[in-house]
Amino acid sequence: MMERRAIYPGSFDPVTNGHVDIIERGLRVFDEIVVAVLENPKKAPLFSTKERVIMIRDLFSGQENISVRSFRGLLVDFARNQKIRVVIRGLRAISDFEYELQMALMNRNLAPDVETFFMMPNVKYSFLSSNLVKEMVTLGGSVDEFVPEPVARKLRDKITESRKSKSK
Repeated sequence: MMERRAIYPGSFDPVTNGHVDIIERGLRVFDEIVVAVLENPKKAPLFSTKERVIMIRDLFSGQENISVRSFRGLLVDFARNQKIRVVIRGLRAISDFEYELQMALMNRNLAPDVETFFMMPNVKYSFLSSNLVKEMVTLGGSVDEFVPEPVARKLRDKITESRKSKSK
C-alpha cells in the first residue's frame, strides 16, 4: 500500500490551536504530515524560522507521523523535493478562499502533479490567525485559549524581551 503523505505549509508565526487542529485532523486522512515552515525574507516575523520549527517540533514530539522542516522558495519545488503530491491548506472564511484558490491554481499550473487539499478548522478557530494572536498578546490580552501553552509562554517572553530592548 502506498503511503499517503501531505505537506502543511505556512509561516506559523506563531503556531495556533487552529493550525494544531488542521494537523491533527489531517492525520485522519494522511499517514504522514510534513509541517513546512516558510522562510520568507520579505517578512519580519516575531519568531525566527528556527524558533518556529523548534516550537512545532516540541508540540508534536513523539509523533513520528509528523515532521517539521523549513523551506524557502516555491512550495511546489519543496513538495517535489520531498516526493509529496498533496498540499493541505486551511480555509477559515470566504476571505481566505479567494487567495487560496489563486495559490492552488498557480501551484497546479507550476506542478500539475501536486494537488491542494482544503480543510476547514474547528468552528471555534474559524476567526483565528497568527497576526491576531500577536496583536492580542502585544496589547496585553490573554491568548491562552488560542495557542498551545508552551507557545503562549514563548509569546509572552518574546514580547517582554522586545519591550525591554525598545526601552534601552
